[in-house]
Amino acid sequence: MSRILLGVDVGGSSVKAGLVDVDEGRLVGELVSAPTPRSSTPDAVVKVVAGLGHQMPPSAGPIGVALPSVIKHGKVRTAANIDASWLGVDGAMLVRESTGRSAVLINDADAAGVAEMRWGAGRGHLGPVVMLTFGTGIGSALFIDGRLYPNTELGHLQLHGIDAEKFASARVRTELGLDFPGWVARVNEYLERMHALLWPDIFILGGAVSERFDEFAPLLRSEAEIRPAHFAGQAGVIGAALSAAE
Repeated sequence: MSRILLGVDVGGSSVKAGLVDVDEGRLVGELVSAPTPRSSTPDAVVKVVAGLGHQMPPSAGPIGVALPSVIKHGKVRTAANIDASWLGVDGAMLVRESTGRSAVLINDADAAGVAEMRWGAGRGHLGPVVMLTFGTGIGSALFIDGRLYPNTELGHLQLHGIDAEKFASARVRTELGLDFPGWVARVNEYLERMHALLWPDIFILGGAVSERFDEFAPLLRSEAEIRPAHFAGQAGVIGAALSAAE
């Protein structure tokens, strides 16, 4: 019998949750979502996580939660795109207290990358792979021989004197009203810098914008192969559940 676990992905604009068959790498039913609280404090976010969990059919086992932060031993260590009151908080314990179930926290880009390497665009590749998620910020996940080096924060690489995610994220595209040629020119500059530092075989581009990959793919340029995320905006939920399973 397949194991069905709850995965949750906390993003800058929305919190998504879904049941995941962690043996087959697929969603069971539909995702549910709610807006990320405007003041994204730990208590406010965990309340949303618990509420979404209650909307789902019952499932056993721990909950996997993907959060836009460096996560060390369940504790939140950075807060670039969430409220600063998260710093030092044991997020896994908060979720457990709120839901009555054990929880595993993982960096959101790492979660997306885990899903893509296990079942998606990076499946079977043993060379260096870089997963990049374009959303409110830019998340990164690095893999060698299919193994994750956790908690990289390469969206904060400096470009033009600012964090790269403030130059080339999907949010920047929206805020500046950039068309795809204008935005992809920025993405290409970021990919060029990343390639010069890491020399991956493959870049996997994820986040909700990857659902429109075919529209901007001809504009992308890199010495590395560029692949769209197989799971697009679902990757964080699926990877969070897989992390809880393991």
